[in-house]
This record gives sequence, C-alpha cells and structure tokens, in this order.
Amino acid sequence: MKLTSKHYLIGGGIGSMAAAAFMIRDGGVPGEDIHILEAGPLMGGSLDGAGDAERGYSMRGGRMLTTDNYECTWDLFKTIPSLTVSGMSVFDETVAFNEKHEPDSMARLVDRRRAKVPVTSMGFSMKDRMELLKLSHADEEVLGASAITDHLSPDFFETEFWFMWSTTFAFQPWHSAVEFKRYLLRFMMEFTRIETLAGVKRTIYNQYDSLVLPLQAWLTAQGVRMIADCKVIDLVHRSVGGDFTVTGIQCLRSGAREVITVNEGDLVLFQNGSMTDASSLGSMTAAPKRLTKADSGGWTLWEKLAEGRPHFGNPAVFNSCIAQSNWESFTVTLKSPAFFEKMHQLSGNEAGTGGLVTFKDSNWMMSIVLAHQPHFINQPADVQVFWGYSLFPDRIGNFVAKPMAACNGAEILQELCGHLRFDLEVVATANCIPCTMPYITSMFMPRRLGDRPLPVPAGSKNFAFISQFVEIADDVVFTVEYSVRAAQMAVYELLGVSRKVPPVTRHDKSIRVKFDAFVKAFQ
Repeated sequence: MKLTSKHYLIGGGIGSMAAAAFMIRDGGVPGEDIHILEAGPLMGGSLDGAGDAERGYSMRGGRMLTTDNYECTWDLFKTIPSLTVSGMSVFDETVAFNEKHEPDSMARLVDRRRAKVPVTSMGFSMKDRMELLKLSHADEEVLGASAITDHLSPDFFETEFWFMWSTTFAFQPWHSAVEFKRYLLRFMMEFTRIETLAGVKRTIYNQYDSLVLPLQAWLTAQGVRMIADCKVIDLVHRSVGGDFTVTGIQCLRSGAREVITVNEGDLVLFQNGSMTDASSLGSMTAAPKRLTKADSGGWTLWEKLAEGRPHFGNPAVFNSCIAQSNWESFTVTLKSPAFFEKMHQLSGNEAGTGGLVTFKDSNWMMSIVLAHQPHFINQPADVQVFWGYSLFPDRIGNFVAKPMAACNGAEILQELCGHLRFDLEVVATANCIPCTMPYITSMFMPRRLGDRPLPVPAGSKNFAFISQFVEIADDVVFTVEYSVRAAQMAVYELLGVSRKVPPVTRHDKSIRVKFDAFVKAFQ
C-alpha cells in the first residue's frame, strides 16, 4: 500500500480523531495528508453505539461530561458543526440541550426495600473525614502504587458517599489511590452535588451519534483518510544516541500484510492500550463469552515498543489482572413504555432528568440510567432504550443464583426487576444485550510514576502516544477529556504549534469550592 500522506494515526478512537482535527485546525496540515488506521470496521473506538429497534441497541458505556471541566474536549467541539442543528457547533447544541434538560437525581441510591436512600449526608465519621483529607493532600510519589484501601478504613466503603462516588466514576476499593485522589481534586465541584448529579452533562444522543459522527463527518469533509480493517502489528524504527524515530508501519489490511514507509518529516501517533479490548456481547439467551489476554489485540504493539524502553511505560501494570479491571454493562431496548413509566413513579424523574440509579444492596452493585429519548438517531418514537452496568459481575446475584458474568439478558432483567420489585411483565418486550469488558477499568490499576509514558516520550522525533494510558499531570483517566487532551498535547509538541493547550481547571484551588466541600463533608 503506497501512501503519500505525512501523518499516520494508529487506532480510530476519539484520541486519533481529535488529533487529526487539531492537526488540521491548529497545525495547518491538509486533511488528505492524514491517515487514520483502524483495526475494526468503524471509527470511534470505545465511544460506540449501534443497533436498531428490531435487533436491539447496544453500547458498551456512556461517558460522563461536564462543562466545568473538559477544557480540551469543548475547545475541539466548539469548532465541529452539529449534524442535527444547522448553524450550531456540537458544543453549542450540547449546552442548549442541557439547559433544557437539567439533571436533578431524586433516586440516586435505592435499597433492598425499594426505598430511596437519604443522601443529603455523605455518611462520614470524623475518622473518614480525616483520612479522606489526608489522602487528598498526599504527594503522588509517596502514594506510589498503593490502593485506595491502603488509606481509607473499611467503614468508609459503606458510606453513602462511596456508593455514589464509586458508581459515578466506576472505582473499586482496590484501584489506584493516586487516581482516586486526582478525581477528588479534579471533580471537587461534584463533591457537593454528587447526590443529584447536577454537574453531569449529557449529549443529545449517545456519544457515538453525538460526538463521533459529527467529528467523522468534519474530518471526511477535510479529506482525512479513515482506513478500517487495517491492523498495525509492528513499527519499524531506529534508535540513535537516545533518539527514537519510526521509519515504517507494518500492518494487515483486510488480512494482507503491507508496509507503509514513514519518511523524514512524517509523524506517527499511536493509541496505546485499550480499555474495551477483548469485550464481547451476549443476548437474551446467551451470556457474553469470557475472553482473556489470549483473545486480546489492543495491547500487543505497546508491549513490543515498551520492551527495553522504560520511558515507553509498563503495560503489564494495567493488563495483568482481569479480575480487578473487568465489569459488565447491558443495554435494554423496549417496545412498551411500561418500564419507563414505573421508573418515573419510583424515582420522581422523567427519563433524562435523573442519572444513575444505584441499587445499594445489590451483590452485583448494579446501576441503571434512563437517558432522554430517543437515545439513538435512528430510534423510533415508540421505542425506549436504557443502559446499566455492574461493578461486581463475578458475584452471585440477589435474585438470580449465578454470577452476572454467567447470565444472559433475560436473567439480568430478572435480577433488575427483583431489586425494583417490578413484575416481569414490564420487560416482556425487552431485548437486553449484555457486554463484558475485561479491561474496562485497567487505567485505574495501581501504578507508579513512569508506568505510563508521556504523550511524546523523551528522545522521540516523530512518534507519540495518545490514549488513556499516557501521563498527564493533574488530569483524570476514564474520560473523553483525557484522550482529547493527550492528542492535543502530542500534536502541538510534534508540530510546534504555538497555541497553548487549555490548562486543567484547578477547582480545588478555589476557596469557595473548598469551603463548600468542607461544609458538605460535615452534613
């Protein structure tokens, strides 16, 4: 395959797509000089969303957005035209949508009695407050590879705060203390409204339809070449005097081996690691297959590059313990309004005005969210879609005597209706598609400084990493923002763009925000 472009982006996720946009918008690069090489059939990576009313809709996850943070994401989408509202940017339409549909969760936690748990108080003891304060002020190098449980007592993990914070951001007790601390600081504004989720913003549709499609349309109009079914298996490179330069890209395109020559002045940006690697879907009658590292394809190239190069990171820290990085989600398609109506009666929230409803006593730690409808561009008016997930899919259910990981969609609905005390008739028309993701919280695994590479490693002449697995000071992984920020940093550095990357907003430095958080901690 002979290409004449100068810039190659490996992986078709939001990181590469954002990098391509920044190259064009801020770096003056012609779109036709940019190639995105994606192993799968579609662009968008983990920001997926697919299906129809007959086969059922499916999305692996739903990303939380805020307008108080996400500086780089909105910097990008302020210049990407909306596909649904003429004359507006994606940012503008998102802001307008959220002004019309303000979140105010009235059933953030529900207990075994199907009663709404009071959440005005965070449930802290004085010991909890002191330990949390100490952790939030700890130096990252001192915290090292420690886990959250190394710094907080067992009772903390029974507080209302933990149930809400952990399910909002998908933290497990054994995850990285450094990452937990970063979330406490980055989202300090959310601390005071975690029970209502008032700071959470939503896109009009799922993130594939609302973010990926308009960005892809803009890139296509600029001439960017997005090549699917092209798996990069190795990079040819040379190292001289500590300098690292990529000279070739070995790939499989539609199964045929090809080599792309990387010439002087060309750039290669690589999305290293994958949180949705080896994920698999089930159905109403079959549980998802339990895939392992042997089925993985998203980590191999990073492992090759990092061998013998400590400054390229340590992927084994993140991908070596599936038991601690996996959870399971499910997407439910309904052709009757009965379930949504009963949830409205229970929660007090119409769809799209609440947020996560977490079943506090669920062995699986199950949560669901009913977004504003329609949630897919092609969704008929008489069809409803909702999404849910569970942090502990390997535990036996409360109403189904098996682990969630072994359950089909019908059994997941049975467990859900058990917690809600709903008759199964309300989901008689449902199509529940479960999805297991072995590496979904792999970026939260305890790690030390240096286990993630810098976006542009020391000595790199034409190569950068852009993913959830790079090191960015003060920012938090498992967000769209992290991938977009990594892409913007890499592009600006490699192209010598003089425009500054928007800084991380330090709400934790605001006296007012800190005071409000202090007051909330004592409620």
